[in-house]
Amino acid sequence: MSVKGFVQRIPQMVLGFALAYAGIGHLTTSRMEFRAQVPTVFADYADFVVLASGVVEIALGVGLIALWRFRVQIGWLVAAFFVAVFWGNISQYVNGVDAFGLDTDTKRLVRLFFQPLLVAWALLSTGAWSAWRRK
Repeated sequence: MSVKGFVQRIPQMVLGFALAYAGIGHLTTSRMEFRAQVPTVFADYADFVVLASGVVEIALGVGLIALWRFRVQIGWLVAAFFVAVFWGNISQYVNGVDAFGLDTDTKRLVRLFFQPLLVAWALLSTGAWSAWRRK
């Protein structure tokens, strides 16, 4: 692999490691914090939602790191995942739930504006967006 090819992979790999790390947190040390972000409609299944989303995050993270050949498809899956979990961030804001240092309405509101950036990161770092634009 060329130096240029490696450098192009860095943003995708960083996102992959971040997702895998967060997924491990879902299953271990940050489990209660993540439960706070589960929308109230799923309150009875909060632990399952946290565990399942953690497994999905780990799988997506490993995919971003190891499955370069499928980067475009995985990029779309990661973007869709970020859209799907956005509901939890909205729920955290609407219900005023403290978690991960988001202990004020202002902090929880500001957090909402970062989710579209994660979607963009997934689409741009994997080439998913440019592959779609070429069609």
